[in-house]
Amino acid sequence: MIGHLQIAGGDIMNHKLDRRVFLQSASALPLLTLGSQAFSLQDNLSLAPRKKAPAVVRGAFFYPPAEVVLKGEFEDGWAKEKWSTWPGNQFEPEAQQQKFMTKLGEITSGLDIDLQMDEKAIYTNAGIEAFQNEVTSKQPDALLLFNFWNTISSKLFPLLDAFDGPIILYHPVGANHQLPPQHFMTAPKVQYIHSIENWDALERGLKCVHAFSRMSKSRLLRIAGRTESENNYTDPLFGTAVREIPASEFNDLFDQVDVSPAMKRMAQSVRDNASHVHDLDEKAFADAVRSHAAVIEMINTHDADAITIECLFLKHRKPCLSFAVNNGDLIPCGCENDYNASFSLMLGSNLFGIGGFQHNPEFDTEENLYFASHCTCTPKLHGANKQSKPYSLRPFFHQMPNTLALDVIWTPKETVTLFKYNSKDQQVNAWQGEVIESPQSPPTGGCATRVLVKMKDVEDVCSIYPGPHPILYSGNFVRQAKTFADLYGLEVRTNA
Repeated sequence: MIGHLQIAGGDIMNHKLDRRVFLQSASALPLLTLGSQAFSLQDNLSLAPRKKAPAVVRGAFFYPPAEVVLKGEFEDGWAKEKWSTWPGNQFEPEAQQQKFMTKLGEITSGLDIDLQMDEKAIYTNAGIEAFQNEVTSKQPDALLLFNFWNTISSKLFPLLDAFDGPIILYHPVGANHQLPPQHFMTAPKVQYIHSIENWDALERGLKCVHAFSRMSKSRLLRIAGRTESENNYTDPLFGTAVREIPASEFNDLFDQVDVSPAMKRMAQSVRDNASHVHDLDEKAFADAVRSHAAVIEMINTHDADAITIECLFLKHRKPCLSFAVNNGDLIPCGCENDYNASFSLMLGSNLFGIGGFQHNPEFDTEENLYFASHCTCTPKLHGANKQSKPYSLRPFFHQMPNTLALDVIWTPKETVTLFKYNSKDQQVNAWQGEVIESPQSPPTGGCATRVLVKMKDVEDVCSIYPGPHPILYSGNFVRQAKTFADLYGLEVRTNA
């Protein structure tokens, strides 16, 4: 059935209704019709990320109890001296463990993670071996290890080698002597955190596990003009299900959609919140919301978490507005049936928690600046529940008819991240920059949204070219992207 949207208030990018408000007013709302059927507006109040089964993260703390050390029973070279090696007998590892567990509860509260930690610390050789045998047998999604004792470090090397990652290994400063263990720093698919109560680093690692797990349980719907029949396959890295269907299915659905009063209100809200409307007639607004309804129906019908459409030749059916709305709500929508761009949007939404701007890259070689331009930028660049950026409305730049697209104004001096996942090369691009401005057109060309960026510490801006259709995110997510690459064995290109 066709999805329905109700715009409550003045912000087109905040179109979801509170359920209580809806129940008070639903009976008075009109129906959206498709052919001879009629559906209640309650059928599709919102399009939000679907819940997923949580990733299993298996973890343990490693340190000996004080009484074991004092009895000379700990299995290291200092036992006969009854000696507490680094971090020493005043580190209070039991209290540190409790503090870390409290923080872990806070970090994982918003993530799809089932954190399974041993209550008691492991400190014997037999205990470490038993833990290793368990995790290699059961294969959880990730390991989370806390090494609170210097002489335990080498005992964990076989565990790192036996488990094929990802592994988050936290090693407090002062729980080591001299240089950090080389094996900790170089083992593949390991995030080695050697720091002092670095909660941000822990959160980065756990967000990576959350993101990969969600990707593995998601489905990308690809709508292609050259596809004649349905085709299903699986992405080799993430395990994401991919379904291809002919563009004719989308076109036929769009052609059946009539503009309901609710859809008219959405179109009016889009217009009312724009700072300016350039050369767009009523048909352009009607087609934009019809396309949005068709996109929602495609996602729901195929039980998809993300969608990409070969959209350039859809004529008046282009989904630019729908993609802008949905990306802001963390429903990844990729242009032009681009596989890597769509996976980049999916990964970014799960890893960074915000929607991004898929664009075509260009370069000002005189000023060494990066230029991003395209037609589906979301105003919700800071998150689904944050204030939207200002925008105007203008036609898609490249062909008639004049279909509606958003010209979003980016904030000067704001930090941004240029991000792209390339499946063929198993590579992540993550480049930090700063917004210069959203230049006018003319004098620039491109498409509806345009943003000019100064990349940090890059001598030749053309050298960072990540391929077609990278994603620009508002915020600094370079270290988050690099951590993901480390944990999942990907090459990374970055200026971090």
